[in-house]
Amino acid sequence: MAFIRKKERCKERNIHGSLKICSKSVIFEPDESTEPILKVFLIKEGNLVAPYKYERKEISVVFQLEIHRKTEDVVQTLLQSVSECPYMECMAEMVTPLVTNPGHVCITDHNLYFQPLNGYPESVVHIGLHSVRRIYKRRHGLRPLTENHIAEHTAESYMLQWQRGHISNYQYLLHLNNLADRSVNDLSQYPVFPWVLSDYTSPQLDLLNPASFRDLTKPVGALNKERLERLLERYKDMPEPRFMYGSHYSSPGYVLFYLVRVAPEHMLCLQNGRYDHADRMFNSVGDTWRNCLEGGTDFKELIPEFYGSDCSFLKNMLGLDLGRRQGGELVGDVELPLWATVFHPLTYEGGIDCDSIEDPDQKIAMLTQILEFGQTPRQLFTKPHPQRITPRFHNLSAGTSLSTSPNDFSLGSPSMESFEDLTEESKTLAWSNMNKLTLQTSHKIHKEPVTGIAVTLNGVSVFTTSQDSTLKMFSKESNALQRSVSFSNMALSSCVMLPEDKTVICSSWDNNVYFYSIAYGRRQDTLMGHDDAVSQVCWRDDKLYTASWDSTVKVWKCVAADISNNKRTPFLLLAELEHEAGVNKIALSPAGTLLASGTKDGTLSVWDLASFSLLHQIICHSGKINQVAFSPDSRNILSIGEDMYLKVTDVQTGTTLSTVFAEEEQSPLSHLEDSSTTGTVDGVCPLEQQRQCALTARINSDLCPEERQRLYEAL
Repeated sequence: MAFIRKKERCKERNIHGSLKICSKSVIFEPDESTEPILKVFLIKEGNLVAPYKYERKEISVVFQLEIHRKTEDVVQTLLQSVSECPYMECMAEMVTPLVTNPGHVCITDHNLYFQPLNGYPESVVHIGLHSVRRIYKRRHGLRPLTENHIAEHTAESYMLQWQRGHISNYQYLLHLNNLADRSVNDLSQYPVFPWVLSDYTSPQLDLLNPASFRDLTKPVGALNKERLERLLERYKDMPEPRFMYGSHYSSPGYVLFYLVRVAPEHMLCLQNGRYDHADRMFNSVGDTWRNCLEGGTDFKELIPEFYGSDCSFLKNMLGLDLGRRQGGELVGDVELPLWATVFHPLTYEGGIDCDSIEDPDQKIAMLTQILEFGQTPRQLFTKPHPQRITPRFHNLSAGTSLSTSPNDFSLGSPSMESFEDLTEESKTLAWSNMNKLTLQTSHKIHKEPVTGIAVTLNGVSVFTTSQDSTLKMFSKESNALQRSVSFSNMALSSCVMLPEDKTVICSSWDNNVYFYSIAYGRRQDTLMGHDDAVSQVCWRDDKLYTASWDSTVKVWKCVAADISNNKRTPFLLLAELEHEAGVNKIALSPAGTLLASGTKDGTLSVWDLASFSLLHQIICHSGKINQVAFSPDSRNILSIGEDMYLKVTDVQTGTTLSTVFAEEEQSPLSHLEDSSTTGTVDGVCPLEQQRQCALTARINSDLCPEERQRLYEAL
């Protein structure tokens, strides 16, 4: 920090700010935004051009450095104000695109503080540890920054996931770039994506023609045979150290070549305050590919933005003055290949700048063509449009008999593939006729509410967990309680049966997950992987999913065959899905590709299990979510909240399709062939007979009020 003593109108005043001594100038940046930045050139002014504005006048200033306190004192003062306990302090650097700021870092039990020596971007950077999602090991300047104490997936594991179709090409390349220490925060190590296509001139792209694709077995520099021969000849005659290519396939200049329209400040920083020559800008995808294929020093690949959903880097949406090309046209949006443009460019808004046409006759002709050729409307949706939700049950017209056979609405009917029967699209809903469910038997087997139910494949045994901390086994054949097990004095929150009916997995409020062997009648293993109560467990395809009030859902490798055979194997943590609040319920889609989670604050989250990425996060309920479930076709999610509402959410768009008020709080449900079991809040586990009447009728909006009332009375 420094201040200058400025003399104006025979008066002197001090202006506080930051003094920066660079290789070409001395810069003083005042703290007050109303004061101008003072820049004294150390070289002649002609070497620098726009966008700086020069003001020439005589001025007398005196620079004086302020007494700078030690960074440790500043950090310690800050920590004392929040009563935190520091764990580590050291010198560090904050790496941002094109700028590396040295400073002092301090890590406490709650926060991370970084004080840049130059006070940029602020005097103290504060990061809450609760907001840290993931830590990656990185290198900078070809030097590793830390020892490899961070557990990461290997390239081989990602390769196997890609081979099996668990992750896409895009996700696979992102993972490989990450493992190679490449990051979007470092322009010198920006993620690299390859050119895939080679045809940028045809009106239509033939994806069945191998010639439309680039040869990915070779680097860009080896695609052109003639250029490669010239490079090899130069290599042979070159003194040591010899090299093949004179430029790299990725560099800060190449990255900003593509991103100048969305990150102009970085380009100006890299090129001393100027843009590149207009004809050397990223003007056309086809021209760029041609230059990479034929140019003597251009071997650049692409960046991830070319394969993402955000195409803003191709448009000059900021209205930047990027100069004029030799033909006189302004540098604007990037020119796409002909096969990437569906209609004529004149039909698109912003396709041509009529104001830049000076010839009046040509301008009138262009406007006439725009008005008469047809105009493409603005794009309203940027995501695939969801399918229409239509009634798929038989309509009940006025002549329809009210004694419709229950078989017409059986559980196996295709009409039960989704929860669309709960949507408000048709207003023609009817709840299941619960009066036709006859009670077989009811047993008071728990002292507290039932929290989970698991049934063997043959339907003979029913396992239940309860807040009374017990796991109990009830026999349907003998109609009697056979076992009662307690793992701790804390409540059990859920249970799940592994294949072969040999092991029951139970989650507990004591932060643990217990594995109970049915054959041996004892606990065979314990998973201790959470910092708060485990609220629910799910299992599928040798993966165990555990939800917890510590705001995480963790995915573990859990081989059912090893567990069933009483083989002790370590539980490998595959992923950790973080939430803003404690997770109360989770559910897996029927295909096992998606996971839905409901939290205590009423938020419903949808996760992609191939990449463990968050797809949607929707605030559905005003209280905690008590239950979530996927429809059999995985299109919709049903969530039940403490606010007594049932809501249906579309998986593809994340929109709420329907909201229905329930008159009583819902509880877990499990099926036993032709019977169902439900747990109640008083510890009773009833068995009810299903007569294939999950949905007995659907009220059609064509019915008059009197007919609708008679139908309700019949139900």
